Amino acid sequence: MKFITLGPAGNNHELVTRRYLDFHGLSATATLTLTSDFAEAVAAVLVGEADFLVQCAVHPDCTATMAKSFQGLHAVDTFLSPSRDLAIIRRKDAAPTGALAVMSPTLDYIDSSGWDRIDLVPTVSDVAQGLIDGTYVEGLAYASLAEAHPDILKIEHFIGTVDDAWIVYGRTRVTEGRLLAWPDSPASRLYRAQSA
Repeated sequence: MKFITLGPAGNNHELVTRRYLDFHGLSATATLTLTSDFAEAVAAVLVGEADFLVQCAVHPDCTATMAKSFQGLHAVDTFLSPSRDLAIIRRKDAAPTGALAVMSPTLDYIDSSGWDRIDLVPTVSDVAQGLIDGTYVEGLAYASLAEAHPDILKIEHFIGTVDDAWIVYGRTRVTEGRLLAWPDSPASRLYRAQSA
């Protein structure tokens, strides 16, 4: 089986997809390809170059990906997973500029009123690379980035992670016109406990 998700290497999409493959016991047999955008990933699945696509449900391209159902790409699974811890990170060698680099889906994780300008960046990995290169002085990136580069970066504010919803797409429609849900899921058990 061939899985595809958004790169670059080391980002949340790769981390969570590898967790998903591990969960299903597929790590030894499935391949994982990283791509630069979801349009390319969708095309790869539709023409059979990949079998399954994994996407975070809060990614800005999620609606466009889901719309490809009319072309033969279908949601086949969903799951929850925490991602990498996030933090506001600042370069040690520069004074704050009043600007914060951030990927738009993560902007709501913080109170952005403390910055004069928000620079929207395509991915958290791009924010991270910009902090390393000196393109950005402050950014919302993976907390591990400051740990990996303690000589130039420091954590200004630790944010943590959320439990994101993730969607797996493939070419086979699995709903057969009915609701698919896990009747003994943790949420189902929570509903039963609270209604008792």
